[in-house]
Amino acid sequence: MTGSNPHLVWDWNGTLLHDIDAVMAATNASFAELGFAPITLETYRDLYVVPVPKFYERLMGRLPTDAEWLVMDEAFHRHYWAAADGAGLAEGALELLRGWQADGLTQSLLSLAPHDKLVPLVRTHGIDRHFLRVDGRTGPSHTTKAGHLVRHLAAMEAAGVSATRTVLIGDAVDDALAAAHVGARAVLYTGGSHSRASLESAGVLVVDTLAEAVAAAREQAG
Repeated sequence: MTGSNPHLVWDWNGTLLHDIDAVMAATNASFAELGFAPITLETYRDLYVVPVPKFYERLMGRLPTDAEWLVMDEAFHRHYWAAADGAGLAEGALELLRGWQADGLTQSLLSLAPHDKLVPLVRTHGIDRHFLRVDGRTGPSHTTKAGHLVRHLAAMEAAGVSATRTVLIGDAVDDALAAAHVGARAVLYTGGSHSRASLESAGVLVVDTLAEAVAAAREQAG
């Protein structure tokens, strides 16, 4: 689409929301329920991958059974949402959201967190007004972001958002894959779920701060 403006799609968990401590607590609590040993943050970031069952495969040496997956998924979310209220926004996130909007540019939020949990939490942090649209996951949790991003962008076409001038800022290789799937660009941030080496395997720009991510997105989106 010609005439469209630069647009940012923000990831939530591990990107705008600095929730890695809550994620680690929930991961190890869910492991404990199944008798698995706890893991370190370094191990988590080295092995984490979406869809999540493949992450468990890397840890267990095999894919979890359907029954194991249900237990692990339920346990993780139970422990995570108990801890998520204590997580704050990433450093500088609020100022970056305000600055992008003040420049007359659009941004949205797309997460694989459940939609009904995501929206109230975004409102609690007082940042929902900065987004053209906020979408969380609907449907099963063992999914990737690509299909969700297709629907997310399609819902904003009337507002002049086009994939070719969109940059997705996220913390996972899956974010880069989703962006490539729709013809958008991606910048990956090291403050979340992946190690730098893991992120660099995606073949896109990797940065250590959200300020760097937004600066790079300005250049990439034209």
